[in-house]
Amino acid sequence: MSAISGLEGLSPTINIIKHTKKIAIANKESIICGWDLIKKEIKKHKTVFCPVDSEHFSLWYELFSKKKKEMSIEKIFLTASGGPFVNYSIKQLKNVNIEDALNHPNWKMGKKISVDSATMMNKVFEIIEAKNIFNIPYDKISILIHPKSYIHAIIKYNDGMIKLICHDTTMKIPIHNTLYEENANRTMKSAKLNLNKLNYLNISNIKVKKYPIIKVLNNLPKNNSLFETVVVSANDQLVKLFLNKKIRFNDISRILLDFIKNKDFNKYKKIKPSNINQITKLNEYVRLKIMSLSI
Repeated sequence: MSAISGLEGLSPTINIIKHTKKIAIANKESIICGWDLIKKEIKKHKTVFCPVDSEHFSLWYELFSKKKKEMSIEKIFLTASGGPFVNYSIKQLKNVNIEDALNHPNWKMGKKISVDSATMMNKVFEIIEAKNIFNIPYDKISILIHPKSYIHAIIKYNDGMIKLICHDTTMKIPIHNTLYEENANRTMKSAKLNLNKLNYLNISNIKVKKYPIIKVLNNLPKNNSLFETVVVSANDQLVKLFLNKKIRFNDISRILLDFIKNKDFNKYKKIKPSNINQITKLNEYVRLKIMSLSI
C-alpha cells in the first residue's frame, strides 16, 4: 500500500509497482500528478491497482466488481462532509483559525488533509483522481454535501438505476476490501446498518460562494498535464503558510485561484508529464513562486 503523504510519495509508488502483484494507492498526489506514469508501470508489470480513498474505493468496488464496468455511467457524485465549517456562514469564515480548520467532525486526519477538507480542495483533488482512475470526463462528476459521511459515492447509470455506496466513517473498510479483494470469503466485523443516518441523509448541492476553491475545476485541462502539478504544489505551499500563521484561511483559495490563472503556467496545460523529474522540478518552482508572493 502506498500511503506516503504529498508528492514525496510519487517516486516510491512508481518504484514499488514492479515488486508487487497488487498496489493499493492512498496517495492523492501520485494519482493526480503522475497517473500516466503509474498506468504505464502497472501495464508493464501486470500489477493490479486498487484505490483506497473511501470515495474512489466505493466507486471501484461498484464498477469493477460483477462486471458493472460494462454499464454506461450517466453521472457520478462524490460526497463531501463540508468539513468543520459546514454550518458556518460566509461571514464567519473570515475569522476562523488553525484549530477551527483542523477540527473535522467525522474523520481524524493529518493537518494538511484536514485543511484541504475545510477549504474543499480535498474534493477537488478527488474529482481529478476519479477522472483519471475511471476515465470519466469532468462534466460527468459532481460534488454533493453530505455532513454525515455515510454515503461516499452515488452512481447514476443511463438505464435509470441509481446506486448509493455507503459505509461507516472508518478507513478499515476500504483498506480491508482492497487488500483482500480477491478472497471470496473476506469478512470483517462492522457496525450494524445505521437507520438514523439513512433516514436523515441531508444531502445538498455545494455552494460555490462558501467553497470558492472548487472553481479550480474550471481551469483544469481535459487531458492529464503538468498543470495539475502546479495546482497541487501551489495548494500545498499555501496550506503550509496557513499552518505557519503567515496567511489567513480565506487567503488559501483567493491566492490559489489567482495564481493558477498566471499566464506563465498556461503552457503546462498542454504538456503531458513524461517522467518524475519533470514533476519534481515543477513542484519546487511553484513552491518558490508562492513563497515569493507571500513575502
